[in-house]
Amino acid sequence: MTRSLKKGPYVDDRVIKKLKGLKPSDKKVIKTWSRACSIAPEMVGFIFGVYNGKDFINVFITEEMVGHKLGEFSPTTKFGRHGGKMQRDLEKGAVEKESAKTVEPVKPKAKK
Repeated sequence: MTRSLKKGPYVDDRVIKKLKGLKPSDKKVIKTWSRACSIAPEMVGFIFGVYNGKDFINVFITEEMVGHKLGEFSPTTKFGRHGGKMQRDLEKGAVEKESAKTVEPVKPKAKK
């Protein structure tokens, strides 16, 4: 569910305070743990280090990101893969097919 229009977007005060002394041209990373913070137009051009539970993921803010949350651009889980036995067989077949393409047979030279 979205936030009430009456309340307005949630922007963490600490994030805004960190932006006050910086310019967008500065390449300094602003570290934050506030994944729920909405991206405001004042944040465009800055680089945020958004914490994902293990590391800080660098996120460069563009105009298209305004209105989204910081946490949307810092995934917390690592995608392994789908599958099981069938998926392994498919991947094995693809690797074999790829290796067959790269190995070219040597043609014997014709004698004159």
